[in-house]
Amino acid sequence: MRAVYPGTFDPITMGHKDLIVRASKIFDELVVGVALNLQKNPLFSIDKRVKFLEMVTSNMKNVTVKHFDGLLVDFAMKHETNIILKGIRAMTDFEYEFQMAQINQNLNMDIQTLFLVTNQQYSFLSSGAVKEVAMNRGSIRGLVPDEVHDEIVNCFRNGIF
Repeated sequence: MRAVYPGTFDPITMGHKDLIVRASKIFDELVVGVALNLQKNPLFSIDKRVKFLEMVTSNMKNVTVKHFDGLLVDFAMKHETNIILKGIRAMTDFEYEFQMAQINQNLNMDIQTLFLVTNQQYSFLSSGAVKEVAMNRGSIRGLVPDEVHDEIVNCFRNGIF
């Protein structure tokens, strides 16, 4: 069984990593889809976001990282799955993701969205919060995976995203 876990991952957080690790134990294959979502105005380039995810998942043999633009349902079909996995931190996430799940199912009736509740220790965490802390020279240790911590910090120090 294969699933797609989409996101902008700008940057990847410990919450994202935790969900990827947990999902990799549920599904035979997990495709992490890095979205080129210009509406979110990402700070990090698509190439950097893919690179960070590849670094974090390099020891997970059943996880692949791919970038995409366009419709998520098309990305899922391209990767021969009808399962979209979404992480939920709070009710506000659920309301938005529920609406997106309904839209995706309207676009393709075979699409199923599964929600995985975040680990409680990461329920406060978002990429936006990580960027805010890093931009103000605060410590992001423990907020982002160790595998990419130094690279993310260097991006903020040097203004290279």
